[in-house]
Amino acid sequence: MDDLTYTLRQLCQRNRDGSYNTQADRMRSLALAARQLREAGFRQMKASSLKGKHVQALLDRWQGEGLSSGTIKNRLSHLRWWAEKIGKSGNLPADNTQLGVAERRYVTNISKARELGTGLEQITDVHVRMSLQLQAAFGLRREEAIKFQPSYADRGDHIALKGSWTKGGRERTVPITTAEQRDVLHVAHRLASTGSLIPAHKNYIQQRHVYDGQCKKTGLSSMHGLRHQYAQSRYATLTGWPAPAAGGPSTAELSPMQRMEDSRARQTISHELGHERIQITAIYLGS
Repeated sequence: MDDLTYTLRQLCQRNRDGSYNTQADRMRSLALAARQLREAGFRQMKASSLKGKHVQALLDRWQGEGLSSGTIKNRLSHLRWWAEKIGKSGNLPADNTQLGVAERRYVTNISKARELGTGLEQITDVHVRMSLQLQAAFGLRREEAIKFQPSYADRGDHIALKGSWTKGGRERTVPITTAEQRDVLHVAHRLASTGSLIPAHKNYIQQRHVYDGQCKKTGLSSMHGLRHQYAQSRYATLTGWPAPAAGGPSTAELSPMQRMEDSRARQTISHELGHERIQITAIYLGS
């Protein structure tokens, strides 16, 4: 292992920001950057050596490979984390457009919503089945639904999610607004008691493998679509009309009053899904 990869690994181990998945993605991304910098001729580097020329070399390569702006922005976020931890945040401008990276396009108006349907009956692992039901009921991510602890999360009129369960380590709440949600929580309480939806003899990674294997075997892939379904259902409840991706009117077709309702609904849904920017709701709802 070269010095740069080794010192970056140490940097990541000392600064465990975010969820397990976030940390793992960051380490993979930085290890890739280290290898590509070595291939570009930067041989005697350590984590503390990062300079603007290194960032530019990586950016030139990524753009030359034709990577999407979304992929490049993700990699740049990891470089910013690296620069911040070594006290060199100034090596990267905060605005990606200054680096020639286009903004992401979030609008598709093509629904990716999924429902569990009869596929749930084919799931043999009771903990996986419960996690999927929670994803559908509350729009949770996979990791959140696997690590879910009903005894902690259930607050009566809402659920509370720990930062150690969520993407980016951001705690959040999701309201309990339907009888179906309450029914799902009752079942989760009976199954997990004071624990989580990870069986006592397994850790998170082991249970995630079980989850992935069961979903693949039963054809329940792309379960992120359950979040899309949740978002679209919430939008219809909050506004009174379907989301654009679900066949409803586009934003341009709304009246001024309806646009205000649309904006408030998107803000609410963005929070419930654990996103910081309202623009991202266009992925789930269309525009």
